[in-house]
Amino acid sequence: MGNILTGTCSWTDKTLIDSGWYGPDANSAESRLVKYASRFPLVEVDSTYYSMPSEKTAELWAERTPLSFTFDVKAFRLLTGHPAEPKSLPKHLREALPPEIDKPKLYLKDLPSQLVDQLWSDFRQSLMPLHSAGKLGVVLFQFPPWFLPGRESKDFLASIGNRLPEYTNAIEFRHGSWLNEKNADRTLEFLRDHGLMYASVDEPQGTRQSVPPVAAATGDVAVVRFHGRRVETWDKSNVGVLERFRYLYEDDELEEWVPKIRELASQTKEVHALMNNCYSDFAVRNAAQLQSLLSDA
Repeated sequence: MGNILTGTCSWTDKTLIDSGWYGPDANSAESRLVKYASRFPLVEVDSTYYSMPSEKTAELWAERTPLSFTFDVKAFRLLTGHPAEPKSLPKHLREALPPEIDKPKLYLKDLPSQLVDQLWSDFRQSLMPLHSAGKLGVVLFQFPPWFLPGRESKDFLASIGNRLPEYTNAIEFRHGSWLNEKNADRTLEFLRDHGLMYASVDEPQGTRQSVPPVAAATGDVAVVRFHGRRVETWDKSNVGVLERFRYLYEDDELEEWVPKIRELASQTKEVHALMNNCYSDFAVRNAAQLQSLLSDA
């Protein structure tokens, strides 16, 4: 039976800090991470999706947490097919952009191949302090709803292991076609064949993009991410992150996942169960509930 780690997707959200969960004594970035790590064994770093981390920051994360603590890290958005503003790039890459690339938002395909190679290399190097400390869990690649099954998509997925060979890389899809009756088996087999971990999801169902809550393991680590079930905001445009994920799970909703998570643990070395309903203290409350439910099962 593999280890089951629970935690949340970020520990720095303003609404979490404002909720009072940390208490008055945890009033700095360092003290908040120390307190978080005293309560949970796992966290997902969400900020790395928005901008590239520095090696120094990763060193500090490693220094401020117990030896057994684990960081899952979300891949930088350009590496998952999402657009990014040029200012989110490291300075040396931003300054190396050809003058003819003058766009408010860039996609990976807009960059010259040498800059693409450098971006991957920089991202890989930025996580090396966590990896060297034995604290890097998975690198999570969360792809957008327009990333659909096809040759080009699969070629990109297959390339990830070559770009980040030392790391354990996990894949989350945001379009249900990858896991429908026609494609589910072949999708999971493809991930397994290429050493990629599948990230199972709990999310609103019944929308155009909904990914079914398939619990599956394709390698040594299984990931389960809980996005809440707020169906009315899931597919809406111009809905902020806070509103999209403002959902507090009930015990019975979390209980549905207990046998699934334990089954995943029987197939793997480790299961990472992460709450992404990051509004106020919802995620930490639900992570603690799930932790308790799993210990009682």
